[in-house]
Formats: sequence, C-alpha cells, structure tokens
Amino acid sequence: MSGILDLLNSDLGKTIISGVAGQTNQPQSKTQDVLTMALPVLMQAMKRNASTPQGAEGLLGALNSKHDGSILDNLGGLFGGGIDNNVLNDGDKILGHVLGNKKQNVTNILGAKSGMDASSVAQILKIAAPIVMGLLGKQTRQQKVTNQDGIESLLGGLISGNSPQQEQSFLESILDADGDGSVVDDVAGMVLGGNKKKGGLGGLLGGLFGK
Repeated sequence: MSGILDLLNSDLGKTIISGVAGQTNQPQSKTQDVLTMALPVLMQAMKRNASTPQGAEGLLGALNSKHDGSILDNLGGLFGGGIDNNVLNDGDKILGHVLGNKKQNVTNILGAKSGMDASSVAQILKIAAPIVMGLLGKQTRQQKVTNQDGIESLLGGLISGNSPQQEQSFLESILDADGDGSVVDDVAGMVLGGNKKKGGLGGLLGGLFGK
C-alpha cells in the first residue's frame, strides 16, 4: 500500500495542492511543504487516538458514516466555487478531535518551518482534515476494516515507508513539542533536508522539497 506522501505526488495530490493553494492564496510550493509535513502528523495523531478501543470505535464510526471517501470524487466541485464553510467547520472539528490541545502548537510549528503565517497554515489544515478522513474512509471500505487492529494497521501503513521507527519518532516529536522551538528545530532539520537518511521520512521529505 502506498503511503500518504505518495498521494501528494499523484494527480489527485496535485489537484489537492493546487486547490488548497488557491483557497489560501499561498504559493503552491509552500502549500505542498505544509501538506507534506501536516498529513503524516495528522495520520500519526489519528493512530494515537485509535490505540484505545474507544478512540478506534469513534474513528471507525466517523469513517463509516460521514467520511466515506466521496469528497475525493469531486475535488473540482469542492475547490471550484470556494470551499464551503461546512467543510471548513467540519475540518476544524476533526482537528480539535484529533490534535486536542496540541492543535495550536502543531499549527505554529508547521508555520515556522514552512515560512507561512499560522492563520494560513490553520486554513490549510482545516481543508486537509476532511480530505484525509475521506481518504481513510475509502481505504477502510476497500480493505474491509472493521476493528481496532485493522484501523491501526491501515494508519501505520499510510504513515510508514522503509524506516517506520524513525518516522514515528519524528512525528511524535512534533505532536509532543511544547511550542518552545527546541524540539522543533531538530524536527525541521530532519524534514527540510538536514538529516536525509535513506528511506526515512527525512529523506522522503528532503526529496520532495529538493525538487
């Protein structure tokens, strides 16, 4: 199964990047940088939540009802006339649920490291969250995922590449950063090319940013 960052390099991913950039009036390259860092962080946070039976049940419930993947079938319509406030409100709720009290820290970190203001990053995250849930909903159906083990495994597969341990610790460090900048600088060094270990997220992101 391909990972979440492979999605951004696909035609679907390019449509998402261009649509999100248009909505936020940000350059596509910076928007891609933010999404490249943000999507695995959101997945890791969801995986964390799904590690409890209650969290897994809540996530599966949302995927089976509202987030069935249909949002991916009409991205032209989604971005065409400006994103509906209902989608943005839904995204904000998803972020609150997934990131909890870490939401502002994560937003600030992604903003600082991509050189984008935090309010634009927050807007990008609100748009990305329902799309990520739609992607998960589609995968859940395709793979007939119905329980906690299944959803944890699905999320793990979407996050990891050849070096899952390095990636997991990288993502955890963003989620656990208290916003003081110290961990963040280490993380940014890894993401933005300072530590390109082959196969790890650092290398993967370095490759994406190095285009």
